[in-house]
Amino acid sequence: MTLENSIGRPPHARPAATVVVFRRAPDGGASQILMLIRSKQLSFVGGAAVFPGGKVDPEDRELAATLPGLPNGDMDLEEAAHRITAIRETLEEAGLAIGLAQKISAEDASAARAMLHEGQPLNAVLARFGWTLALDTLVPFARWLPHFKRGPIFDTRFYLADLGTGAVDIAVDGTENTHLFWTTASDALTMAKAGEIQAIFPTRRNLERLAQFDDFAATRAHAESVPVRTVTPWIAEENGERILRIQENHGYPVCWGKLSEAAG
Repeated sequence: MTLENSIGRPPHARPAATVVVFRRAPDGGASQILMLIRSKQLSFVGGAAVFPGGKVDPEDRELAATLPGLPNGDMDLEEAAHRITAIRETLEEAGLAIGLAQKISAEDASAARAMLHEGQPLNAVLARFGWTLALDTLVPFARWLPHFKRGPIFDTRFYLADLGTGAVDIAVDGTENTHLFWTTASDALTMAKAGEIQAIFPTRRNLERLAQFDDFAATRAHAESVPVRTVTPWIAEENGERILRIQENHGYPVCWGKLSEAAG
């Protein structure tokens, strides 16, 4: 697929990464994705349902710089750092080990998560357990750069990852999130529309895009067929109402939403 890595961004935008983690549904239905509820005490989208992720740390870039064979095709050092962030944040926030070459036991994943919570970098975790990164298992899905409102601006790259098995243990980290749950994208949209969960504009649009497919394989095929272009929402006025819009031809079936979705 084609990646658009040369997009300019506001100088104060913060690079970030998030990942949509898939698992096979225990009942054999449509694949499920992992979502978490952010603590209401957090200043950025507190209380909202989101995918695991966070800011790119300097240590993520330092680890990327040690990897052999970069740059390689579509993956340069910055892209590698973002994928490392997605791996680290998923382990830290949900206790799930993704993007690794080895099969990880629940016990080792829990111990590795504890190391991250103690402030140790991911490279120390990898060395402790003899793990190797498998960055190519994360599939680029989207890139969002909302900068139409006040507050922190994040330049976020979205990825897809597949756990395969439906038997997966997750647990809240007790700091940034208060609840984690598996759901289909369609069910998450239904909950958001009913007010059962709070979902901001980018989350809703990505859920709508994900809901078009029943499993990881179909979602991956779609992602690989659509070039990743930076999505930059803007405010428009139509029929006397202010709404949010995004560009068409970026893979999204719905390209607008209520302005209230900007903050949830």
